[in-house]
Amino acid sequence: MKRKYAIGVDYGTQSGRAVLVDLVDGSEIADHVTPYRHHVIDRRLPGSGLELEPDWALQHPSDYMEVLGSSIPAVLRLSGVDPEDIIGIGIDFTACTMLPVDGAGTPLCLLPEHAGHPHSWVKLWKHHAAQDEANKLNEAAEQRGEAWLQRYGGKLSSEWMLAKVWQILDEAPDIYERADLFMEAADWVIYRLTDAFVRNSCTAGYKAAWHKRDGYPGADFFGSLDPRLEDLTATKLRGEIVPPGTRVGGLTEAMARLTGLRAGTAVAAGNVDAHAAVPAVGVVTPGKLVMVMGTSICHMLLGEEERIVEGMCGVVEDGIIPGYYGYEAGQSAVGDIFEWYTREAVPAYALEAAADAGAGIHEWLEEKAAALLPGESGLLALDWWNGNRSVLVDADLTGLMLGYTLHTRPEEVYRALLEATAYGTRMIVDAFHGSGVPVDILYACGGLPQKNRLMMQIYADVTNREIRIADSRQTPALGAAMFAAVAAGSEQGGYDSIVDAARFMARVKEESFKPIPGNVRVYEALFQEYSKLHDYFGRGAGRVMKTLKSMKEQGRNSSERNGRTQPQVQ
Repeated sequence: MKRKYAIGVDYGTQSGRAVLVDLVDGSEIADHVTPYRHHVIDRRLPGSGLELEPDWALQHPSDYMEVLGSSIPAVLRLSGVDPEDIIGIGIDFTACTMLPVDGAGTPLCLLPEHAGHPHSWVKLWKHHAAQDEANKLNEAAEQRGEAWLQRYGGKLSSEWMLAKVWQILDEAPDIYERADLFMEAADWVIYRLTDAFVRNSCTAGYKAAWHKRDGYPGADFFGSLDPRLEDLTATKLRGEIVPPGTRVGGLTEAMARLTGLRAGTAVAAGNVDAHAAVPAVGVVTPGKLVMVMGTSICHMLLGEEERIVEGMCGVVEDGIIPGYYGYEAGQSAVGDIFEWYTREAVPAYALEAAADAGAGIHEWLEEKAAALLPGESGLLALDWWNGNRSVLVDADLTGLMLGYTLHTRPEEVYRALLEATAYGTRMIVDAFHGSGVPVDILYACGGLPQKNRLMMQIYADVTNREIRIADSRQTPALGAAMFAAVAAGSEQGGYDSIVDAARFMARVKEESFKPIPGNVRVYEALFQEYSKLHDYFGRGAGRVMKTLKSMKEQGRNSSERNGRTQPQVQ
């Protein structure tokens, strides 16, 4: 019997990648990455050159189609696999990454009359300019005693669907009215692949406050925010909602020509990147927290009952694995912080030393930082370079580094940043564990775990838990391929459940990172100091971060610059 295959396409922040997977054992036959032509749009709008305001992060939907037309044909060429033997295609996506479309499903930014308006474009997950709307939404829900709010740790994020939709209505009511639907980018790509429109329950549940039994928040709640929002869920958020692994349809003739695949190939409902990664590392039972580590971290965990956990991004029944409650939390910046440091703050002599050693700057800094003992740097940082997603859920918080001296070296700063992100994860682990959702062992996947051994040892020491590492460099894409195999079903050579698929296709490395007792003791003391800073700056006692950010925004928005108009302290 001929082997069968599936393709998983992982849409990340900077690029998309396709992976061709053998359904017998999950081995990855070929993979290909397509960088987004337009990158992250956070400074100027393409075409018009319009300067964007702070905290905006947009993308171009044509980049997503280019991934399909470039990376899928590439893996076919590289593998030599017959398209007839590829039984399914699945995708995962950053979320909430949303866009307004017209009645034909065309993104408004692709229509000439709307291309110059920033609200017509795709809002990437890390678009934080809807924080005002998120604040008002949370305040209203709390005042009304909306029970659903507690499923999201007591706060909905500015990164999610409802705040972004309300921002469009607040700032661009013409775009709001023109939009027939607000769609997750994952659902839009599936729509393009199949000509069938559904919403996936993963993004609807975690990013749009939808509940399997209760549906969306009520129309009366939305009407209390703004009368124009009263019918939002019945109109612009309408659509059938299906779980990951559902067969949405078959690949259209047009998409078959674009990708080189067979028309009619099963297409699975979309999924969130982090959530797709969970079964790909074999996690299908509670007690195992999966960290998807890249520019940010998503923390995924299964539980047997619904619990309220401070700052969690959501708990969704069947949200990750059928039969369990899926919990999500996260950190808004991790790899982005290290990238910022090496790009904007590392001294020239360190870059020169790395070049002389024939090493990249990250590799050089890791080697130097690994020679330090825990606490030896004398530094302590708060990891809020892009706000705090969990447990404080506040995009207006900013980064902090404490303990600088005239003798501070770049590798000490680098290690302190690694440690800060580990403390952020420890906060999340403690929140779950202390709320009755056990965390016994950690799993790590994504770009960072396989590149930075020091980082993984620090995480093991700070959390005092063993960490197992995925054996795939493209774990979310592997998970997407697994869900594609479920969409195709066992009769076509796939699987009838994601649990069955995980039994054969999931892979982790034999080696793991175990806590070092001496390091654990030092990091416990440092974490207690981190916790004091975390609560002082993050829970309202010290508002200096918000004051500074407000002054920064006033300065940028001032019509008279160069000192002629001074920002006012609030």
